[in-house]
Amino acid sequence: MDRSTALTPRHYVAIGGHGPEDVVSDTRGRVLTGVADGRILRIDGLTEPLAARVEVLAETGGRPLGLELLPDGALLVCDAERGLLGVDLADGTVRVIADEVAGERLRFASNVVALSDGSVYFTVSSRRYPLEQWIGDIVEHTGTGRLLRLAPGDDTPEVLLEGLQFANGLAASGDESFLVVAETGARRLTRYWLDGPQAGRAEPLAENLPGMPDNIWRGGPDGPVWVSLAGPRVPPLDLLHRAAPPVRRAAARIAVRAPYRPTGSIGVLAVDDTGEVVHHLARNRSRFRMVTSVCEASGHLVLGSLWERGIALCEPPAAK
Repeated sequence: MDRSTALTPRHYVAIGGHGPEDVVSDTRGRVLTGVADGRILRIDGLTEPLAARVEVLAETGGRPLGLELLPDGALLVCDAERGLLGVDLADGTVRVIADEVAGERLRFASNVVALSDGSVYFTVSSRRYPLEQWIGDIVEHTGTGRLLRLAPGDDTPEVLLEGLQFANGLAASGDESFLVVAETGARRLTRYWLDGPQAGRAEPLAENLPGMPDNIWRGGPDGPVWVSLAGPRVPPLDLLHRAAPPVRRAAARIAVRAPYRPTGSIGVLAVDDTGEVVHHLARNRSRFRMVTSVCEASGHLVLGSLWERGIALCEPPAAK
């Protein structure tokens, strides 16, 4: 595990909106994100951060979370309130791709990835708690997260996996033979096989992570999967997760009513397709808090946050 490079935010770019929960980059080094009021934003000019420009691309009418840029320039959006959306970045048109699954309303869609065959996979973090009460699911440890698939030309998602602990970030392996799913509540990355003799089976890829994995991002088939750590490991929470369900439910009721403030401990990981940690970058006293996403753009590691009103730019680690 590489700790040679600290995760030190060098620049803060205010974006005029709260909670850039996911960040993704395009081929021109621009960063796209969604904020709490429903807007999809694009940040350009990161080579000169003090002069960065923010453009409004669309408004979802809900709460955008995970984003996926498609080869044709369109954007997939997991909206916590409206489901899986498609955005035409040329004119800002928003359409609902899926808002129901297995006969129930699709809520708390979290992250999405599109594969080369046209299939779309996305996660649902919780079937019990809405986004604004996310901490309740983490505390109760409900295991109601899901992995869903939308086949090309279909508008009805298929449930592939259930029982996930706050299913969150999602990425494909370099050869698209499996998916990597971040389970925030279990501090692990899970591998779901798409091809080969184990197709349809899930297994741990990386366990006992040093923090709670949130959104994950892969810039290309040859690069690692970047994993944001939304919070550090909390040993009392690990103990609570072994308690009886009534105890966890009672604790969750308290948690959703208590004021929440994230710690100053932040971190990101880079993981290869074998589950080996290539880089672990961390900082214990950061003014930028609750890192919920990370991507590479214009020579920077770019951090997003459900908590902040901007993005942070950090120096990337040296290539190994």
